[in-house]
Amino acid sequence: MTETDFLDDYDPTAFERPSVTVDLVLLGLRQGSPTALLVKRQQNPFAGQWALPGGFVRIDEAVDDAAKRILHDKAGIQSAHLEQLYTFGSVKRDPRMRIISVAYLGLLAEDSFASALKGTPSLLAAGIGVPWTGEKGGPVEVQSLDGKPLFLAFDHAEILAMAILRLRGKLDYSDVGFAWLPENFTLRQLQDVHEAILGTSLNKPAFRRRMLDKGWIEGTGERETGASFRPAELYRFKCQH
Repeated sequence: MTETDFLDDYDPTAFERPSVTVDLVLLGLRQGSPTALLVKRQQNPFAGQWALPGGFVRIDEAVDDAAKRILHDKAGIQSAHLEQLYTFGSVKRDPRMRIISVAYLGLLAEDSFASALKGTPSLLAAGIGVPWTGEKGGPVEVQSLDGKPLFLAFDHAEILAMAILRLRGKLDYSDVGFAWLPENFTLRQLQDVHEAILGTSLNKPAFRRRMLDKGWIEGTGERETGASFRPAELYRFKCQH
C-alpha cells in the first residue's frame, strides 16, 4: 500500500481527539511584583471567575497564530513577544471535555500593560504572591491590587506558578530581566526587576558587579533627569551576538 492509498483509506475517527486551547500569561510589573492580566469569564464553566485570556485553537489555525489572535481579541494588544511556556494536559483540567492547553508567556513593558488595561475594560490587573523561594516551585497567591484574593478558573493558578518558575530559571542566563525596562535604565531599576522576579532583596554592590561582569549592559554616557539627588548613570542592554 502506498502512502497515498493509506491516507485515502485512513479513518480520522479511529482515535479520540482532544480539543486544544491557548492561554496567555501576560505579565507586567506593578507595585514591585509581577502582575498578570486576567479576564472575567462570562459563561460556564466557572462563570464569574477570573481566568487568563485564552480560547480554542481553530481546526485550520496554527497554535502560534491562535496565540496572536487571542492576544488581540481578548487583551486588545496588537503585538507582543510571546513564547511557549508549557503544555498543560491533565485529564480533568477542564470539566467540559478533554482539553489540552498550550500556555504562552508574554512580558509587557509598563506602557503596553497600562494601554491594555485602559483599552480593554474587561481586563483586571492581578498581583502574584509567591510563597516559595528560589526555583522550588509550588502554588502562588493571586489577588487584586487592593488585596482581595482571587480564585482562578481551571488550572490557571498553576499556569501562573509555572510562569514564575520559568522566569526565575531564565533570569541568570537570558535577557528576560530587561523586558520590563525602558531602553535606557538605571542599575537601581534593573535590580528592582530582578528582586521582583526573585521575590527577595539583593546586595546592591554584588548585584551591580555581577551585571557589569556579565557584559550584558553598557553605559550610555547619560544620566537620569528629574532626580532629587545626584542623577544615576543610565545604561542600556548590550545585544548579544
